[in-house]
Amino acid sequence: MIGVKILKKAIIYVHGKGGSALEAENFKKNCPGFDMIGIDYQEYLPWIVREKIQVKYDEIKFNYDQIDLVANSIGVYFSMLALQNSSINKALFISPILDMKKSIYDKLQLLGLTTADLENEGEIVVPGSENLSWKYLQFVEDNPINWQIPTEILYGQNDDHTSRETLDSFIQSHNAHVTIMKNGQHWFHTKEQVDFLNHWMESKIRE
Repeated sequence: MIGVKILKKAIIYVHGKGGSALEAENFKKNCPGFDMIGIDYQEYLPWIVREKIQVKYDEIKFNYDQIDLVANSIGVYFSMLALQNSSINKALFISPILDMKKSIYDKLQLLGLTTADLENEGEIVVPGSENLSWKYLQFVEDNPINWQIPTEILYGQNDDHTSRETLDSFIQSHNAHVTIMKNGQHWFHTKEQVDFLNHWMESKIRE
């Protein structure tokens, strides 16, 4: 009798701002049968984080039969940037930043500024938020994303980082589905929110 091959599976986890690779440990229970591989970074410059993700993927891609992705917040943007041409089976996005160019343009608009102002200044200090950088914007514009990987999204109804308009636009133009938590926030941190996240992840990993 020929034995059934057991697939060797891994999940790459990319955290959001202020997070760490250790968060992957919290999700292990939701993903039985998968090795969880967290990617750590302290710099939030896309060209630096992209390389870190690509290097890790290249290190493990021949060791597994299946690689999935879980990414959180700005980690979603970095992951799409780095892995859009990779053999990822499925992606799970938590509170994703889906359109970095629009995020930057929206910040400029809120400040009453233009891209010309940003180009002239080079960098603009934004109290209580990330500084705006002309180099960063140029990188985003010069490195468009073509994301074709099947994707599941968890989105909080009261997310203040990604608008519903941006979410809906992404869903309509990609192979993606969304689960919306009523009264959920960008940061899933209360017990109710974390329980919802864990249940969502368990169910999507099993599918």
